[in-house]
Amino acid sequence: MLDLLGARLDTSLNPRRLTHPSGAFVEVDGASEDLRVLVECWAHQGPAKVAQKYKLVNDATKLAWIAKSLEKRPYRLILCVSDELAVAHLRGRSWQGAAIRELGVDIEVVELPPDVVRTIRDAQTRQYR
Repeated sequence: MLDLLGARLDTSLNPRRLTHPSGAFVEVDGASEDLRVLVECWAHQGPAKVAQKYKLVNDATKLAWIAKSLEKRPYRLILCVSDELAVAHLRGRSWQGAAIRELGVDIEVVELPPDVVRTIRDAQTRQYR
């Protein structure tokens, strides 16, 4: 997902640990070398369940919070997902979607190869038995 998004943005994205001035740290799924782009990824396929909806709000909050502490503010904060259905609840007038937009976090959907989607769906099926 990071490679696909990085190609779209014409930048390399790699996992990164960032330390807040308070001493707390966060792990972000992807960051550009210059920290101008920060990304959290979620590969879920299909509609989000209730608890999963809050995971996305949590990820957006993490990005916005750590971004405020950086010397140079990132110009893109991104939740990267692999299925539009997984974020459909954020596209309407939900408070979660409004909050994420107000935090300055964009949602980008990348299309994964069919074999990868199949593997993810199979794993999700096993998890929810």
